[in-house]
Amino acid sequence: MAAAATQQTFDIPKKYKAIVYDKPGTISTKIEELDTPEPGAGEVLVRLTHSGVCHSDMGVMENAWRGLPYPTQAGQVGGHEGVGIVYKLGPGNEARKVKVGDRVGIKWVAFACGACLPCLEGRDGVCFNQKISGYYYPGTFQQFALAPANYVTPIPEALSSEDAAPMLCAGVTTYSALRKSNAKSGQWVAIVGAGGGLGHLATQIGSRGMAFRIIGIDHGSKASLVKECGAEAFLDITKFDDKTIAEEVKKMTGGLGVSAVIVCTASNRAYAQALDYLRFGGTLVCVGMPEGDPQPIAKSYPTSLASVAMEHTIKGSAVGNQKEALEVLDLAARGVVKTHLRVEKMEKLTEIFQEMSEGKMKGRVVLDLQ
Repeated sequence: MAAAATQQTFDIPKKYKAIVYDKPGTISTKIEELDTPEPGAGEVLVRLTHSGVCHSDMGVMENAWRGLPYPTQAGQVGGHEGVGIVYKLGPGNEARKVKVGDRVGIKWVAFACGACLPCLEGRDGVCFNQKISGYYYPGTFQQFALAPANYVTPIPEALSSEDAAPMLCAGVTTYSALRKSNAKSGQWVAIVGAGGGLGHLATQIGSRGMAFRIIGIDHGSKASLVKECGAEAFLDITKFDDKTIAEEVKKMTGGLGVSAVIVCTASNRAYAQALDYLRFGGTLVCVGMPEGDPQPIAKSYPTSLASVAMEHTIKGSAVGNQKEALEVLDLAARGVVKTHLRVEKMEKLTEIFQEMSEGKMKGRVVLDLQ
């Protein structure tokens, strides 16, 4: 009784603001007022204060990923890098570790069942019964959201909410991809799209957290950012063709090529180029998802010497698991990784997507939802 009497409580409004995709297939968002939901059994109500903006959000909004099973519906609330405070517990949650007042995060995989084979193997990022935040499930571009009590991600006290938000997708995705690359400390790793939202974090995690020698590849305008993030070398992609980019990477690496390539950009051409500068036994990790009709990775035929004789590996890496999310948040809390970001208001989201679409985005944008 005494514990219940001292439990923290919050005033919860009946309505709140949310950003919706009002014209899916185009770059267009709209702020609407929605009814505040009531958490059910196993759920918590989170008052979101910040949400990162990811290129994946734009892909969902524009229906640009033809591999998705259904087109995005009008009225969809996007977003999947949400940070906020637990305002209310649903029935039966009193015994769980999460409590009212905790600061938590909501990721791309908003719900994992915990019972399917991937979940049982610690691969909850590919849960067969997952619910995706911002795609046929309410996302984090809103002031209140329901979330599973057993799958929200605790945020370290030392990390600000705006710095934590990008870690919930860009951070954990690139951290997991680098781990899947099987590269060893001291080896060369190329980050393609190294100045973008994912790439600049991959550069930091790889160079400072894993002691890789990073070659950053991106547009020349992002050279200073990439080098600031710890890249040992930078290549301006606009100054090379398919042949000379491979020649330049091999020259930098003593003629061998890199041990791993992490493709963070949504470019079919980037994937095709990567195989040409991958060393023997190297791994190409697929992170960026090209838009439009799906295309196979050029030159990845099993009969080609590059694929067989060089023993190359091609791996997919969608997002990381809950354990990896906690690990990359810890890296950020300790100052090993720092997102280059700017904070914008909710009303700016359409402009942010337009900037992203034009390839002008450096680092990350985080929305202030307060």
